[in-house]
Amino acid sequence: MSYENWLNYLQSAEKNSMISGKLRKVLYKFPDGRQMAEEYNMDTGVVQRRAWRKCKQLMGEPEWEIELGEEPRQLNFAAGNKPNPAGGGDADNMAAGEFTLRESNTAPLLTKRVTKKNIEWRIRNLPYPIDVYNVRADAEQRAIIVRTNNKKYYKVIPVPELDRCSIPPVQANISTHHQFNTLIITYQKPAILCEMEAQVLLLLKNVETETDMDDLLKGLLAK
Repeated sequence: MSYENWLNYLQSAEKNSMISGKLRKVLYKFPDGRQMAEEYNMDTGVVQRRAWRKCKQLMGEPEWEIELGEEPRQLNFAAGNKPNPAGGGDADNMAAGEFTLRESNTAPLLTKRVTKKNIEWRIRNLPYPIDVYNVRADAEQRAIIVRTNNKKYYKVIPVPELDRCSIPPVQANISTHHQFNTLIITYQKPAILCEMEAQVLLLLKNVETETDMDDLLKGLLAK
């Protein structure tokens, strides 16, 4: 399996997991000092958010870097390296920290999400018509390159999911659409990536998972 190294890396991590509403939150602490936080949709099994934090520095905690997520937000992991049942709290007291993205109202904003079959990027605040954009798979850079023929926008978009499978992006899997000042780029997942994601879910199946008691209590009181 070309993704075996990725599975071994996940296996090596100390993992904490919690169910909160319809989300399963997982925090990984790797032997090399890095951390990864994920949120999975309980209905679909699809990961909705993923963020990374490098090993702790001498001067304070490093910031979280978002790899995947439709909107900037907190993953809300509390002290003890477990998800925060309260859904908030001071960032200084959060073991997994807090991450946000701040952009101007007019600057292009790139977000990313995945479905069972596709990876999708949305670049907001791009008002140009669809024929202005050139979106190409670059095997050498192992990325998707977005440029406009009016030279107003240029972006290199890495695809870490494909790197974990040791395969480059291919042009045939890319489709584009433009609406409401947003460029939508869709990449059809290759079979090996779907296989890898299934293997990750099997790995997480054996991780002990707690239940967010606040959410459970709210649900019972609502009945």
